[in-house]
Amino acid sequence: MKDGSPTALYRAYVLFILVVVYTFNFIDRQIVGILAVPIKEDLALTDTQLSLMGGLAFALFYTFLGIPIAWLADRKSRVWIMTVALAVWSAMTAACGLAQNFVQLFLARLGVGVGEAGGVAPAYSLISDYFPPNQRARALSLYSFGIPIGSALGILLGGVLTSYLDWRTAFIIVGVAGLAIAPVFRLTMREPKRGGLDGDGAVTTPAPIAEVARELIRKPSFWGLSLGAASSSMMGYGLIFWLPSFFVRSFGEDLPGFFSWMPDFLIPENAGPLLFASYFYATVLFIGGIAGIWFGGAMADRYGPDRKAAYALVPAGAFILTLPFFVAGVLAPNLNIAFFAFLVLQALSLVWLGPVISAFQHLVQPNMRATASAIFLFINNLIGIGLGNLVIGAISDSLAAQYGDESLRYAILSGSVLYLVAAALFIVTAPRLKRDWAT
Repeated sequence: MKDGSPTALYRAYVLFILVVVYTFNFIDRQIVGILAVPIKEDLALTDTQLSLMGGLAFALFYTFLGIPIAWLADRKSRVWIMTVALAVWSAMTAACGLAQNFVQLFLARLGVGVGEAGGVAPAYSLISDYFPPNQRARALSLYSFGIPIGSALGILLGGVLTSYLDWRTAFIIVGVAGLAIAPVFRLTMREPKRGGLDGDGAVTTPAPIAEVARELIRKPSFWGLSLGAASSSMMGYGLIFWLPSFFVRSFGEDLPGFFSWMPDFLIPENAGPLLFASYFYATVLFIGGIAGIWFGGAMADRYGPDRKAAYALVPAGAFILTLPFFVAGVLAPNLNIAFFAFLVLQALSLVWLGPVISAFQHLVQPNMRATASAIFLFINNLIGIGLGNLVIGAISDSLAAQYGDESLRYAILSGSVLYLVAAALFIVTAPRLKRDWAT
């Protein structure tokens, strides 16, 4: 830093290391999706039990602990809080590999949620203190690259490691890798001045939770954006968890042919549909996710400063456009059509991240950002993670007698309406943003 201000190079490093940590956050969160197939077989679980372990077990502590941890982050070192959080969720991910039954795995996933509760809201606050208002949507979009990168790596590593080793070893390897990053993060990340880039009128004195709650209650746009994001996240998290199983069940015989061009050293002799499903969906997540997140952030920074409604209207338009690609992907007669449809769907479904997360940073003063972000994450993840996986899994179980392995296809298809619900909430919210803007 020069004269107390971070250099452009150091700010680039800040984003890089935060993306690395967020990537591990999502690797540990989403690796369960690709490991669901061998876990189900090894531990004799139902789809509903898989949903509880992959969704509710994580969401319970992740959502409820997020707010008090964020309250602490508005007062104490955000860097230290994130370091401890990274170490805890990584250790508990490794512990998942030691589970011998559903209850033990459920409890280990609760522990992952405990750690990850301190991993995101403090990062939003840090980025807002490293980047000025006209760059925040793009900076937060870059940070959100950790979602598609981590999700793709979680699915890819899960598939590859399971093919060469087993699902228990996969959990242990990614958990230990996260533990190795924690000291690097602590030693190289600096705590910035709160509100230093928001002008002289920025309030930085820590605010009580009750004051933050009163501030948010009187801002309908916060609740509209939160519920809209939560509606989309029900489908987003549900897809990340269930699509690998869907590809195995519905396209298992066709997957090897789709990757006939791949070098032999990337395909072990005992490779099954699970490995090819991990290659398939990891590619969709990585390319589609990054393209969509960057587009949303760029559009928000371009149009948002002059028209605050753009922070809601850009993602609303993207959600409306998801519907035809959603239907085409789920009902695709072959993998070529499915790949293109899910690639575009993935991009459109993540456009919201940069605009909406950036808007939250401007709806409250700097002294409330971490807590307000945690309240948003509480709503988004309790509904998105807690219900998305569970609802799809329960519908799939209820349709199994009639449709067999295809029950998951129709369970996923039934959830497409959630993207339209999200679009409607954002459209209704858009006119309120200008009145609710704080910084």
